[in-house]
Amino acid sequence: MSKTIKVALAGAGAFGIKHLDAIKLIDGVDVVSLISRDLDKTKEVATKYGIGHVTTDLADSLAIKDLDAVILCTPTQMHAAQTTACLNAGKHVQVEIPLCDVLKEGEAVVELQKKTGLVAMCGHTRRFNPSHQWVHKKIKAGEFNIQQMDVQTYFFRRTNMNALGQPRSWTDHLLWHHAAHTVDLFAYQCGSPIVQANAIQGPIHPTLGIAMDMSIQLKAANGAICTLSLSFNNDGPLGTFFRYIGDTGTYIARYDDLVNGKEEKIDVSKVDVSMNGIELQDREFFAAIREGREPNGSLAQVLPCYQVLNKLEQQLNAN
Repeated sequence: MSKTIKVALAGAGAFGIKHLDAIKLIDGVDVVSLISRDLDKTKEVATKYGIGHVTTDLADSLAIKDLDAVILCTPTQMHAAQTTACLNAGKHVQVEIPLCDVLKEGEAVVELQKKTGLVAMCGHTRRFNPSHQWVHKKIKAGEFNIQQMDVQTYFFRRTNMNALGQPRSWTDHLLWHHAAHTVDLFAYQCGSPIVQANAIQGPIHPTLGIAMDMSIQLKAANGAICTLSLSFNNDGPLGTFFRYIGDTGTYIARYDDLVNGKEEKIDVSKVDVSMNGIELQDREFFAAIREGREPNGSLAQVLPCYQVLNKLEQQLNAN
């Protein structure tokens, strides 16, 4: 495909705007339609980014004749159904993490993608962050092997707010959203499937209806282990912090920053064409469309992560 890729973006919230900012930096891509539930706010965002078509209904955008692809930044509970709608309409699709919060729905979407042959990927951004890419390349070169990953995912979110501090209409989830990043990354970095997984959680929030604290243990087939701590109760520092403990060193990744175990900074600025993980994720999506290939982070590649999350959910529900 040599022509401009025409894209619709669903979800004009905090993460949708991150994608719009990223796409501005990518040649040969044009966002032609913006979908979100609040029409007035959507029009404001569309005006800022020069997007001509605005709607509150995904179906309106899918009906655009020359639309090539859709990026979904909508509430978790809508992801599987909307991905299905995009594939059925013949559109390539990138859905933000998580693919689903019900395993059978995610598995059905993967089967549909196989039938259509369209490019479909999920926003597992950690695969693309330069800090994690640097570690991945070291592993692929045979210079480093993970013995343990120690990960902390911490927020202070006792009310239902998005990343911009604005109220939202849906509830986030430590297991199906935030743990998904680490569960996928651990297996991806190890190059080995997860064969054992355990989880415990704290009290359920009386109004949000979710656990605000959770602890997860993972073991890969190659023997590597991972310990993941998650909290919506942590009053700083906020974010996700990854400690890679390996046979030849220790590395600590804080988003796009990487240091060794002695806190000595490692330059990851030359790992890829950008330091922005969302931009790199989007570049992979559009490159896969142009080249007619499976993208890194395809639905089929990330499905094992959701199979692990499903087992953990069953375990938590039984306790």
